Amino acid sequence: MSAILAELEQAASMGPHVLDRLVRSTSFPRVEGRTVTFLFQGEGQEVTLQHWIHGLPPSLPFRRLHGTDVFVLQVDLPAGSRMEYKIGVQMYGRGALIRDPLNPQSARDPFGANSVVYGEGYRPPEWSVEDPDARQGSIEDRSIRSAAFGGTRDVQVYLPARFRRTRRYPLLVVHDGRDYLGFANLQAVLDNLIHRLELPPLIAVLTQSNDRMREYAADDRHARFLVEDLVPQMEEAYPLVRHASARALCGASFGAVASLHCAWRHPGTFGRLLLQSGSFVFTEIGDHGRGPVFDPVVAFVNAFRKAPGKPADQAYMSCGVYESLIYFNRSMAPMLQETGMSVKFREANDGHNWENWRDRLHEGLTTLFPGPLWMVYE
Repeated sequence: MSAILAELEQAASMGPHVLDRLVRSTSFPRVEGRTVTFLFQGEGQEVTLQHWIHGLPPSLPFRRLHGTDVFVLQVDLPAGSRMEYKIGVQMYGRGALIRDPLNPQSARDPFGANSVVYGEGYRPPEWSVEDPDARQGSIEDRSIRSAAFGGTRDVQVYLPARFRRTRRYPLLVVHDGRDYLGFANLQAVLDNLIHRLELPPLIAVLTQSNDRMREYAADDRHARFLVEDLVPQMEEAYPLVRHASARALCGASFGAVASLHCAWRHPGTFGRLLLQSGSFVFTEIGDHGRGPVFDPVVAFVNAFRKAPGKPADQAYMSCGVYESLIYFNRSMAPMLQETGMSVKFREANDGHNWENWRDRLHEGLTTLFPGPLWMVYE
């Protein structure tokens, strides 16, 4: 039993006023080494912790302190971890999922926001928040004429501070670019790393799909859109280095699948890949068990594993150890290395979420595009 749980038990035995004082004077969730104590106070017949850590039951029950309206739960959380969660409250057959009322820390995603607890030693990286000393780049809206899809596609283009048309820049193409901006602080990351000379000034094209679960699922039309529509029109509009070694594809989850698939189908176009929590599901025997939306992904990854070729020269891969995808990413990394690619693979004590992907951007970007600071001191 942790120290705080023993205090809560003792306070509960001394009466509601003593317990209320202790709850009000203590921050929750309470982190003590690897032990995290969650607390919920209020009406409820059943209280649960809903989380996204693969390997644990998705719903963990709280225990009510006898004779009180206080519910407690202790979870083992390794050092350096992030854990996103909600609290489920059941009352008279009706339930609700809420953010933790006692926890001010939250993490946003396209579906809303979750509460988040940090394991011992974890801190959000300072390079991911806006630095008042760093000059800000700018973002332009553009439309791309698409023969692959028909019609036009809207993209956003990040231009670095001090952008000049008299120089040439590397190109970074980011799948789910608006989400990277909104939930992974991508502009602040780029501004800060360029300001600190850890990343060269580059141009980033931020793409977004309204049908990503199909178009990012190893869709040949999407690969043609990137290679035959997007890159040529960006080279017409901006001063880009026209060589594969100066072009990178970036994506998370299905965006990582789209990145690898494009490089595989069109080798020699993109020389660098940043693949985060790739949904690289494959089968050796039997069904993959993830529903029909994964069928084209599995077909692609199975085909890739049989004949990988050499899709790019370099890749940075990352995945959370709390994700169900960790096995597939651990399997893909050595396979990519065997093609002759230079591959760096990182695991993190985190799940399938935008702040995990944000936290890996520093190492991922500077690995693929080392800035002058790295070139001087390495």
